Amino acid sequence: MEEMLELGTVSCPSGTLVLIDGGYLGLWSGDRSPADIDPACLGIEDAAIAADVTGAVDFVVTGPDASEAVRSFDRQPGSRFHDIPASKAAEFEATFAKHCRSAGLDARLEALPVREAHAHRAIRTGEEGGGSFLMFGVPVVAVGGIPRSRDLPVLATRVDHGDGIGERWSEISIRMGEGRVTSSVSLGDIGVDWARVLFGDVDALSIWQHDEPVDGLADVAFWGAAADEAAAKFAAPQLGEPGEDGVRGWTGLPVSEAMDRARALSRWKEETGRRMAVDFRPHSHHWQIMREVRASQVEAGSVELGDARVLCAMTTWGDGFFPVIADLDSSGGLLAVRVCFSDAS
Repeated sequence: MEEMLELGTVSCPSGTLVLIDGGYLGLWSGDRSPADIDPACLGIEDAAIAADVTGAVDFVVTGPDASEAVRSFDRQPGSRFHDIPASKAAEFEATFAKHCRSAGLDARLEALPVREAHAHRAIRTGEEGGGSFLMFGVPVVAVGGIPRSRDLPVLATRVDHGDGIGERWSEISIRMGEGRVTSSVSLGDIGVDWARVLFGDVDALSIWQHDEPVDGLADVAFWGAAADEAAAKFAAPQLGEPGEDGVRGWTGLPVSEAMDRARALSRWKEETGRRMAVDFRPHSHHWQIMREVRASQVEAGSVELGDARVLCAMTTWGDGFFPVIADLDSSGGLLAVRVCFSDAS
C-alpha cells in the first residue's frame, strides 16, 4: 500500500531547477570553468592525471545533422560533450568524425575556447527542454520553466516492497500544478553515489558552500565499537544532535580546534587499531542540510540560499542511476518532476 508524505518545499526564483547528488556539490563550478576545480576534490593525486583533467575539453556539435549525430554517437547525455580529457580529445574528435562519415551525417565537433560552467550547462539544458548532462562524469538533471514566485511541495511516495526490503521511497516528486497528466517525458538519469538527491535553484547552487563553514565553526563526531573507550580517553560528551543517539563528540568549536581534535581521534584509532568512525563537520551549507536530514523522520532537510530554498532527501535505496520524469498537461505545461527509485538500476 502506498503512502504519500510531504518532505518540505523548494523555491526556484531563477526558473531553472537542478537535481543532483548533494554529496557532489563540492564539485559544482557555478559560473566558473570546471577547470578551476581542484582535481584533489575528485580524489586525483597523480600529477599527470590531474593535468589531463584540468586541461579537459568541451565540444559543441555543429552542422545540419548535429542532433542526430549526438543521439546516435551515444557517448553523453545532452547536446554537448563535456570534460573530454586533454590526452583523449584528438582521438575523440577522430572517432566522432568516423561515426558521422559511416552514418552519412553532416556534423562536426568544435572545441569551446573555455569549458562550459556547470550553471551554464544547467540553464542551457533547461532552455533546450530539460534533460541530463555530465558533471565530471556524474549525470545531473536540469529542468526549465519552473514557477518562480511560489513555494513548491516536494512529495515522496512510500511503499512496502516486502521480501525483506521493507518500506522505501518509490518516487520523490516536485509538484508545479494540479492539472491532469496527459503525457510523461524522460529527462534522463541522475547519478547518485552519496545516497541522496538535492533539488535546487541553479543560482542558489552557485552560493552553496560545501566544505567552507559559514560561521567559522565546526563539529567533531565519532561512533562505533570503540566510541565509549575514546569518549573516556578524550573526555568527549554525547554529541547531543537530534537523530544521533550514541554519537559522541563536540559541537560549535573553532575550525582549527575541531581539526586538532579530529586528527587526534584519527591517530588514536589508527595506532590502536580500534574500530570507530570519525567525522569532521565544518558548519557549511552541506552540514546545515544534513543536520536536518539526520534529525528528520522522513530523512529530508532544507536550507535557504539567497532567495531560494533547496531541499535534500535520502534516496532510501542507496546509490545508483535513477530516472527522472516530467509530467505534462494537454498543452505541454509542466505539472511535476519525479525521481523514480523502485525500477532504477
